[in-house]
Formats: sequence, C-alpha cells, structure tokens
Amino acid sequence: MAHSAILTKNPVGKTLIKLTIPMIGGMIGMVIFNLVDTYYVGQLGTDQLAAMSFTFPVVMLQGSIAMGLGVGTSAVVSRLIGRGDHYKVKRQATDSLLLSVIVVLVLMFAGLFTITPVFTLLGAKGKVLELVKEYMLIWYIGVPFLVIPMVGNNVIRAAGNTVIPALIMLIAACINAVLDPLLIFGPGPFPALGLKGAALATVIARAGTLLASLLFLNFRFHMLTFKIPKFRDMMFSWKEMLFVGVPAALTQLIMPLTMGVITRMVSEFGKQAVAAIGVGTRIQMFALSPIMALSVVILPFVGQNMGAGKPDRIKEGIKKSQLFSLILGAVISLVFIFGGRLIGMLFSRDPGVIEVLYKYLVIVSGGYGLWGIMRINASVFNAIRKPFHSMGLNLLRTFLLYIPLAFVFSLFFKLEGIFIAALVSAVIAGIISWLWVSTATKQLIRS
Repeated sequence: MAHSAILTKNPVGKTLIKLTIPMIGGMIGMVIFNLVDTYYVGQLGTDQLAAMSFTFPVVMLQGSIAMGLGVGTSAVVSRLIGRGDHYKVKRQATDSLLLSVIVVLVLMFAGLFTITPVFTLLGAKGKVLELVKEYMLIWYIGVPFLVIPMVGNNVIRAAGNTVIPALIMLIAACINAVLDPLLIFGPGPFPALGLKGAALATVIARAGTLLASLLFLNFRFHMLTFKIPKFRDMMFSWKEMLFVGVPAALTQLIMPLTMGVITRMVSEFGKQAVAAIGVGTRIQMFALSPIMALSVVILPFVGQNMGAGKPDRIKEGIKKSQLFSLILGAVISLVFIFGGRLIGMLFSRDPGVIEVLYKYLVIVSGGYGLWGIMRINASVFNAIRKPFHSMGLNLLRTFLLYIPLAFVFSLFFKLEGIFIAALVSAVIAGIISWLWVSTATKQLIRS
C-alpha cells in the first residue's frame, strides 16, 4: 500500500539520506521564499525591511502552531503505519486535518483584531508600524493556506515520502519569486503595491500548496476518508494527535516568543540593527536547512521503527544524525567568517546593516552544530511519545539561557552581547540534549 512501513527495512544511513535530500530541497525552497521577499522588500528601503523584520516573530508564531499540529499528526500516523493499521491511518489523517481547519479560523480572527497592540508591544512605531499593518492585514487572511497544507505534508512524510512535500514547497517558492517583483514594483499592467504586494504574493503562492497537498493525500496516497466519523472516534483521534501536538505547538511557540523578546531588545539599538537581525535570521534558516530537514525526517523514521519494535535502528539513526549536524555546523561557520560581508551586500546597501549582520552571522554560527543536535533530539522525543522532554529542551535554551543571558551580556557588550548569548545557549542546550536523549534511548532498548 501507499502507506506501508518502508522506513523500517532499508539500511539506516541510506534511508535517512533518501529522506533528507528531498526535504532539504523543499526547505531551501521555503527559505528562498523568505529570502526573495527580503531581497525585494530591501529594495524599497530600510523602513520596509524593518517592518518585515518586525512581522517575523508573529509569522513564526502562526507557523509554529501549524508545525505543532503537523508534528503531532506525523508522530501518531507514523507509528500506526509501523504497526500496519491502515484503517486508523486514514481516520487519524482525516481527523487531524479537520481539527486544523478549526484552529485556522481561530488564528485568523484573533490575528486580525490584534495587529496594532501586538506590534506596538514589539517596538514598531510611526511609519514602520503603518507598514506592518498593511502587510499583516493581507497575511492573516492567508493563514488557512499556511496551516492546512503543513499538516497535510506532515501526513505524507509520515508515510515515508519526502519528495512530494518538497516539490510542493519548491513550486510555491517559484510562484512567490515570480509574483514578488510584479506585485511589489508594478511593472507594465501590474499595480505597484510595495510591501502589500509581498504579502499578496505569499498568500497566492501558499494557496497552491493547500490544493496540491489535499489532492496528493487523497488520490496518490489514499490517506483520507470521507466517511462521517463517530464522535467518540474523532475525539480519540484528536486526543492522540494533541498528546504530542499541544506540547509540540507550545514548543514551537517558544521560538517566536523568544524572537519577539530579542527583537524588542535589538530595537533599542536602532532600525539598522532590527533590519540586520531580520535578514540574518533568514540567511541562518537557509544555511541550516539540511539540519532542519534532518530533524523533520527523523520523526517519521523513529515513529515507524518504534511502531515496528526496532529500537536498534532508532539508536543508529540518532547517532548518525548528530554527527552530521556537528560537521555541517562547522562548515557553515567557516563560510560566514570568510564570506559574511559579501552575503550581507546582497540584501542591503546600508553599511550599518551589513556590519551588524556580519557580526551576527559570525558569532551565532559557532553554536550551529550543537543547536542542530538539540533540534534533532527534540524531534526524537516527540516520536517516542515524550513531548514534554522536547518542550523542556527548548524552554531550557530560550527562557532559562538565551533571554537572561542576552539581557545580562547586552549590559556589558551592547548588541554583540545578544549574539554571544545565542551562541552560549545553543552550546549548553546541545550538550544537555545529547546526554538526555542517550539515556532515553537506552531505556527504550531495554523496554
């Protein structure tokens, strides 16, 4: 069947590579999605670039909720596939999508009515705040096109297929790349919408991902059912998904909340600093896309093997993933040390923005390898039904380490102190996560 337990059979290294490579392509596509937005908006001026940077924590917040729902769905569906329970696979996938529709409506209306107070709290004001309003009014209307396909693509990955979700994301990135200059600058018959054009291009591109993911789920993978469920069965499906999904969503929320606090700290150093952090975060996402891809695919890999009762494969997969993260982190750091300023020049003409961006990339990248290990291990905890362990790791890195250290270090080292705090928190959290997941997998093997 389309959803047989294919991740429990082939050699571990080969399986992870086969899963990760397409996923990298898809994630790079989505990062390019954001980088293209940043590039064209940067041509409008520093005010527009700062406005988009202010939206990043809120955009991440909405995406984090969608990611949490997707993670919860993937964790449950992958285990059911490992057990060979095909009826429950279809029921779980369908019920999870129904729940995501309800969540979408809440997110959309809550967002539309809180734009001004939220972004004022983040530090936006004057012309920048007005630009933020223009962007987010359009962006919030497109929230359904973000959440629902994210859950759908996680269902497809749970079946062991990362190629189709990657293609969906790449096509969306291409549509956005074509529409951005047309709607932002208005050549020929197109209207020059400025920052609003970037938001509209995003909504249109993501609408295509919604349609594609639902069509593939139904006609290619046969993982949807149109039978009306019994209320009790639907509640059970939601409970199973939310057991992992709620902690995962809360875990994902930690990052945008942290970014909101950090953005507020950075705003004290001027709009050039805010613009640099906005660009730096997007460049960072691009550079780390292989590690993020691996952290996504390790979940269905562990889930299917857990359902099939193969803990030795789980342990081997974790070790190989951690080693990859360390090696790639070191390579990225070297690239930023020697080429960071050149990269910055692609996104801004402002020398102040470029210099701050360079310092950010060089300092923060020193912790990428261990940050990646923490991210991988957090996914492992979700897969083995220990979602609060995953949440604990992220709380440790952000609220117990990053934010307090950023506040203290900024008193002594100004803006650079915030960057140093990111490095130190990633290193400490990565080491702790490695020790913690090692203990958990030993217990899994003994049980």
